Amino acid sequence: MKSRIRVTPLVAAALLMSLAVSANRSWSAEKAHPVTTEAVASPLMKADETLKKLMDGNQHFVSGQPAQKDIGSVRRTELVKGQSPSAVVLSCSDSRVPPELIFDQGLGDLFVIRVAGNVADPVALGSIEYAVEHIHVPLIIVMGHDRCGAVSATIQGGKPEGNIRAIVRKIAPAVRRVKTTGKKGDDLLQAAIIQNAWNVATALTRESKIIKHLVDKKALKIVAAKYSLETGKVELLEPSKGH
Repeated sequence: MKSRIRVTPLVAAALLMSLAVSANRSWSAEKAHPVTTEAVASPLMKADETLKKLMDGNQHFVSGQPAQKDIGSVRRTELVKGQSPSAVVLSCSDSRVPPELIFDQGLGDLFVIRVAGNVADPVALGSIEYAVEHIHVPLIIVMGHDRCGAVSATIQGGKPEGNIRAIVRKIAPAVRRVKTTGKKGDDLLQAAIIQNAWNVATALTRESKIIKHLVDKKALKIVAAKYSLETGKVELLEPSKGH
């Protein structure tokens, strides 16, 4: 014969109270450890957020009203523990094109590689790979600029001296392609600067297995841009900007 468990009013009340306490603890734990947007954001979402932040920072720079930044001992002490930059910027070495100022960023915010003509040789690629693979930076910006001397020298031709030849060889494909459009003078230079930035940005995945892998798995975004010396404005380049 099956035995029956008698639930008295006192036992029922105790069970209800136990369930209520358990539910309250679960709810409290959820409040203590909420699921934030940042915690579940994909790398591409973070890249888009970072890009917007940098373009907003560029607007501050253009308007001459940069945000106040902590560059004192407290911030430096924080950065001794490690770095977590939000973007890689591959830009020209030109002294008029400092990415941290152009994007209104502070210490530890950007991982910057600067080389004449914003080209990517193996050393520059290695630096980028370190940032995206080991520091998990989700965004790369390849940024050219107006009146780039390296692009201008490539257009002029001749025999560059020393290791400048290595830079010219990297830029030459962009110049050759733009020359087929019939452009001359400043129009040719402007178009070649844009084409070069786009060429470098699109070549990153061809020349680096690490970068390609991260792009393919949607853990990394690459954009091309051009900086105006006159206005201070950064323009993001679309594929159609290449010729």
